[in-house]
Amino acid sequence: MNKLSIRDLNLKGKRVFIRVDFNVPLDGAKVADDTRIRETLPTLRLAIDRGARLVLASHLGRPKGKVDPRYSLAPVAARLRELLGRPVEFASDCIGADAVQKSKALSDGGVLLLENVRYHPQEEANDPGFSQQLAGLSDQLFVCDAFGSAHRAHASVVGITKFVAQAAAGLLMERELAYLGKAVLNPERPFVALLGGAKVSDKIEVVRNLMKLADVMLIGGAMAYTFLKSQGEPVGKSLVEEDKLDLARGLLDEARKRNFRLLLPIDHVLAESPDSTATQVTEIAGTPDGWMGLDVGPKTIELFREELSKARTIVWNGPLGMFEKPAFAQGTLAMARAVAARTKSGATSIVGGGDSVSAVEQSGVADQISHISTGGGASLEFLAGEKLPGVEALSDAPTKH
Repeated sequence: MNKLSIRDLNLKGKRVFIRVDFNVPLDGAKVADDTRIRETLPTLRLAIDRGARLVLASHLGRPKGKVDPRYSLAPVAARLRELLGRPVEFASDCIGADAVQKSKALSDGGVLLLENVRYHPQEEANDPGFSQQLAGLSDQLFVCDAFGSAHRAHASVVGITKFVAQAAAGLLMERELAYLGKAVLNPERPFVALLGGAKVSDKIEVVRNLMKLADVMLIGGAMAYTFLKSQGEPVGKSLVEEDKLDLARGLLDEARKRNFRLLLPIDHVLAESPDSTATQVTEIAGTPDGWMGLDVGPKTIELFREELSKARTIVWNGPLGMFEKPAFAQGTLAMARAVAARTKSGATSIVGGGDSVSAVEQSGVADQISHISTGGGASLEFLAGEKLPGVEALSDAPTKH
């Protein structure tokens, strides 16, 4: 992942365009969760300390290419002021007279946040003219710290790089690439992949690619039922992607041929519906009709925990049950604690994807995980072996002699 870093740039007195990921949940005019803003503070502080003039850009939500006050970044500017403890200017648009004038008025260490780049349809279309206008707000310097958007070839992520002299990775982007890159290119073994979530269709390529990289794969969550049903196991009313049964069968056959250890749940917690309070635990083989699996059972937790206890590298994406309901959260929370315990013993753990990140935070072990990825979709594509346009577009680092 040999890309130019913000550390390599001469920033003093220069306007630097920094693409951040401030796509945060809002509660009215307030930021409801500022994690993504805090994650990028080290990059912003480094630029401020080095006398840069910061022009920040982000998207927020899906305003569909037009101005929609519900997706304004104004509340984010207010929260950023508090977190940085210094003034943050706000431009009413990301291009045009106000943005140009405010970017030119910045002094060393000054910060300007532009309005939502997705107010313009040209952003998602990666329009060259729009990219050039964004680049014009900088002194030919671009830093991308938005790993969560790196899988999208948009103007403020990819297009802009054609109109600047240097395009570098921010510190957050660097950290994401270092952890995910090592897992994909040079993991310590045994390497255990733990996958959950609702749909096999979202994770097909990840399963395929991780089967080439990992030593063991543990599959839980609703996606496990498509695999179980493809093997003729009774799954009751559990969520199954009927159109993916052949594909699941093919992946399991491939695992068998290659002697790859792919483990599925052996028991589960069932209810008649996600809202019902009456639950029962059965072996998979004893699943009654009319009931649905909503969490892995105690024997599966034990089986998965045993595998995790030997791992030197762990990649986890997706919850193992409907963990937002306490009755079906045990499997996911047990995995969070097992991953944290193993990390304490020297393993490298990477958790990605919104729901697994929430689970780790809910179980109070977030600070015991090696790396929590800020980009759900981007980390999945990276783990699936795909190139991320936002990373590819950055300048290569000078070769060290």
